[in-house]
Amino acid sequence: MTAVAAPSRSDETVRLFTLRSAAGSADERAEIEDQLIRLNMAVAVDATRRFRGRGIATEDLEQVAYVGLVKAVKGFDPDRGHDFLSFAIPTIRGEVRRHFRDLGWSVRPPRSIQEAQTKIIACEGELYQQLGRAPRPSEIAEHLGIDRELVVEALGASGCFAPASLDAPSHEGEEDPISRRLGYSDEGFDLAEARAVLAPVLAKLSRREQLIVEMRFFRGCTQAQIGEAIGVTQMQVSRLLTRLMARMREELQVELVA
Repeated sequence: MTAVAAPSRSDETVRLFTLRSAAGSADERAEIEDQLIRLNMAVAVDATRRFRGRGIATEDLEQVAYVGLVKAVKGFDPDRGHDFLSFAIPTIRGEVRRHFRDLGWSVRPPRSIQEAQTKIIACEGELYQQLGRAPRPSEIAEHLGIDRELVVEALGASGCFAPASLDAPSHEGEEDPISRRLGYSDEGFDLAEARAVLAPVLAKLSRREQLIVEMRFFRGCTQAQIGEAIGVTQMQVSRLLTRLMARMREELQVELVA
């Protein structure tokens, strides 16, 4: 007698959502949703892997991921024709990012970035289900009615979470702390080398652009300080720097190839 293979998680998820659509009562619908949640708990745990080791306990991350999974199950509309995972994963990760935004920052980004992150987290799941894929920054910007560059900055502001202690062991099973492996860096040498490499590129910039680069990367000035010096807002400085870096990168590649 040939054994019948158990249905895959994906197939069983589709079957349960079909049953939920035909549910005759709120209690029946709730029971099916509970089965869907238990069936996909491993998916929620797997979605937290990229966030581990950033200062929040793994157990806490998993609990937050389960909250995201519950929201995904309750909010998913199978009639739109997309796979459940294409909606669940961004919903779960959005919930985890929201948790980091509220509790995990050691250095908080500007309020405009935080507010943009909140809006992006709220709309990502919806856009995933509409498009059947990850939304592009331009699509998020159009959906929210905000600048694309602000969306890019908000998506990129993921490095300010709680840092690892320098007194922690370098590797598991070792006693030497990370701090003992840190070498001394002569900042003056690095700056001189950077100036020499970038000299041909900097020569092609306007005086204003040269000042922006000088203040930001050689003097260590903040964007707010640069804005005050050249008479623009901090956000405008951020945009100018983004464009400048793109131009300089292209020019540098040309110089290196020539």
